[in-house]
This record gives sequence, structure tokens and C-alpha cells, in this order.
Amino acid sequence: MGDKPTFTEKQYLGREFIPLSIRLVLAMSCFAAYTFNFFTDENDKADILAVVGFAIIIISIIMGFLLHFRTRIQNKSILLDGLWTTRLVKIDLNSIVKVEKGEYSKYLFNNPVYNLHKKGTIRFFASGKEAIFLTDRDGLVYIIGSHHANEFLRAIQEEMRK
Repeated sequence: MGDKPTFTEKQYLGREFIPLSIRLVLAMSCFAAYTFNFFTDENDKADILAVVGFAIIIISIIMGFLLHFRTRIQNKSILLDGLWTTRLVKIDLNSIVKVEKGEYSKYLFNNPVYNLHKKGTIRFFASGKEAIFLTDRDGLVYIIGSHHANEFLRAIQEEMRK
């Protein structure tokens, strides 16, 4: 069997649109408050607002390059590799009985999760709207969020046919 993955996707922690927008609005409000307080008598206390605004922007930039998890399909299995201290999760495609694509959640805001066990499901999600739902022989459902759900689904089906 080959060592080259059939499918690879990296999902980053700080690249989702809504939390990024919230952080930028917070930074802009800090800069606006700094500007309005700069011309008052207590402008020495206003400097902290500029520092906080720049800190929010710097943290947002760093989070944009922070890898949440990487998804690979290789050797009839799905490998999910997370941040520094997380363990490698290997899902054997031989035990999967059903594969389908769907919406990850009906909510607008979703927290990034890695290997979250909840009510008979195991979730992996960083950002996006679509996910792949894998059901194994025991009835356990794996929900894996993806930006490229169609390619991911095609790669899973192709790997299961081998």
C-alpha cells in the first residue's frame, strides 16, 4: 500500500470568518475609544486601549497560522492529527458502514473541537459549514468538518472501494 495520502486537508484555528470579525470589531472599538480619549485630560490611561487593540490584532494573526488539525486518508483509514498534545485518531474505513455529507450544525457559531465525544458522536471541527458523517458497525457516528466536503467524500468512497 502506498505511503502517499489520497486526501489531505489542514484546518486552522483562527481563520473562521465570524470569530475573526468579532476580534477585528473589538480591536477597532479599542482604537476608536483610544482616539476619543486621546484628546481628553486623562490621555495617559487611554494608551492601554491602543495596546489592547494591537494585542488583539497580533493574536488574530498568530491564530491564523495555528493548525487545529490535519485530515488525511491513507491506507484504508482516516488519520486525524491535532495540535501539540492531542493524539492521532485513526478511523479504519473497513468498519464504516455509512458515509454521507451534511451540514455540521444548524447554529451560526460553532466552537472548534477535536475528538469531542458527545451523545454517541465523535466530533472534529475547526470551521466551515459542511461535514462528513461516518457511521461504524457499532453505531458510533464520526462527524468531521471540512472545507472541501465533496472532495473528502469522493476520496473516502474511492478508498473504501480499494
